[in-house]
Amino acid sequence: MSIIDNKKVFHDYFIEERFEAGMELHGWEVKSIRAGRANLKESYVIIRNGEIYLFGAHISALLSASSHVHPEAVRTRKLLLHAEEIRKLIIKVERSGYTLVPINLHYLRGRIKCEIGLAKGKKQHDKRDTERQRDGEREVQAAMKQHRR
Repeated sequence: MSIIDNKKVFHDYFIEERFEAGMELHGWEVKSIRAGRANLKESYVIIRNGEIYLFGAHISALLSASSHVHPEAVRTRKLLLHAEEIRKLIIKVERSGYTLVPINLHYLRGRIKCEIGLAKGKKQHDKRDTERQRDGEREVQAAMKQHRR
């Protein structure tokens, strides 16, 4: 069950592979995410010292849940993956020119997970082609709906 989707990712990137990562979160962050007060629009994934971090994700604090701490809405959060997956991602990003982007936050057995994608950036003409394709599919669907009546 998805909590927050990053729709901009599919407009800007071709997603080659997807990985599911756990997240190191504080208690107030979990409550805020469950309340839907998170945003992945301007966030991205970075690799530092052989570890993977979510950078720029904005999680707004709930007043009731964060009264005793000074919450930092935009902080770097560590992503938890298997060592073999991390090695694979580091090789792809450093040698092959891929980028890591957060796709969504979702629940898996009561835990909050972050789906990240191994992505290649789209050029402007690729974005236009995607738009044209989507418009064509929309017109076909509208025509078929009109024809059924």
